[in-house]
Amino acid sequence: MSSSLYDRLVAREAKLAVIGLGYVGLPIALAFARKLKVVGFDINQKRVDMMRRNEDPSNELAASEFEGRDIHFTADLEDLRDVEFFIVAVPTPIDDQNIPDLGPLLGATRTVGQVLKKGDHVVYESTVYPGCTEEDCVPLLERLSNLKFVEDFKVGYSPERINPGDKEHTLESIVKVSSGCDPESAETIARIYELVVKAGVHRATSIKVAEAAKIIENTQRDVNIALTNELSIIFNKMGINTYDVLEAAGTKWNFLRFQPGLVGGHCIGVDPYYLVYKAKELGYHAQIIDSGRFVNDSMGGYVAKQTVKKVIGAGKNPAEARILVMGATFKENVTDIRNSKVADVVRELKSFSCAVDVADPHADSDEVKHEYGYELVKEMKGPYDAIIVAVNHTEYANKDEAWFKSMLTDKGILVDLKGIYRKKVKGLNYWSL
Repeated sequence: MSSSLYDRLVAREAKLAVIGLGYVGLPIALAFARKLKVVGFDINQKRVDMMRRNEDPSNELAASEFEGRDIHFTADLEDLRDVEFFIVAVPTPIDDQNIPDLGPLLGATRTVGQVLKKGDHVVYESTVYPGCTEEDCVPLLERLSNLKFVEDFKVGYSPERINPGDKEHTLESIVKVSSGCDPESAETIARIYELVVKAGVHRATSIKVAEAAKIIENTQRDVNIALTNELSIIFNKMGINTYDVLEAAGTKWNFLRFQPGLVGGHCIGVDPYYLVYKAKELGYHAQIIDSGRFVNDSMGGYVAKQTVKKVIGAGKNPAEARILVMGATFKENVTDIRNSKVADVVRELKSFSCAVDVADPHADSDEVKHEYGYELVKEMKGPYDAIIVAVNHTEYANKDEAWFKSMLTDKGILVDLKGIYRKKVKGLNYWSL
């Protein structure tokens, strides 16, 4: 059955569906639609309508990426009934208590479970703790379909590795990790991904191994950035610039070049909590991972407090200070504001009664207002007592000292979180992480 599924997909006699068409799902769906017959499913009809007009709701893909693709966008469950290979690519967020929120994942699983047939394959791409696919998703598929796992339908796990806003590391160019519930399905799933991933597919030994591989990628980054953030706090107390230290240390061949900063987004700032949660369930307190999360989660407040200290040091009352925050997205050159730690900086500044303007050439003001309760300014109007460059968008990297001088008061402070101006700025009150 499995080998013939591959053949039938290639011959366009069988269909592949991608459930969830966000940053991850849409590029996958469009990549497969070059080679196979694809159904792109999303529960949001408004997003579906946009994609039918060749528009990417996430503003990542050009209209040309949609052209010549064999894909049907839909929000109708009926369109999934004749699909035989499902890829689930929905978000896996955390709640206010940093507990995994499996709502979207289980919702997508319910969708698939209602249309699952004998011989079908379901592959999960959402980042989860090891064991989630088999312990949380599979029982739901079995219950809704009245079919038996392995015997009647196959399940695999192949973690997404797409980097939003990155045009170099794309689906095609990053080695794909894949796995299946038995040797036969593992091979079928790997071969299907090989149709679109030029860099090749690494066949993990089990679903749990593939789940663990993904979650430690982001956890490792998080812990390393937390160490660098902690070092920047220490170096600040010593009066030395962290970026100067990193530049010097980076001359050694095996030094890891991590940089301090705000750690937001829906991957690095979220995924480690999945591992912490599962470890706790198994009776182990993940101390290093937990500590790293604490350091990174507190950086927004730290940046704001340091800025307020500098404002006071310049002889200004914070309650009368005007502060500009440049950047609202979670990283440079993307439109995504989800879990942006810039919001922590703004919240903390406002707690000191500062008047705060937030600008961003990429973010949508209505989205920011809905998510965080403040709007973006259309125009940056100085003079400001402090300017915090929180996100190093290309538009900001090109600003020079004269521009900042024109936007700042006499003793105004430039706070440069990414250290991008440290060699360009000479005559300003300057601070970076």
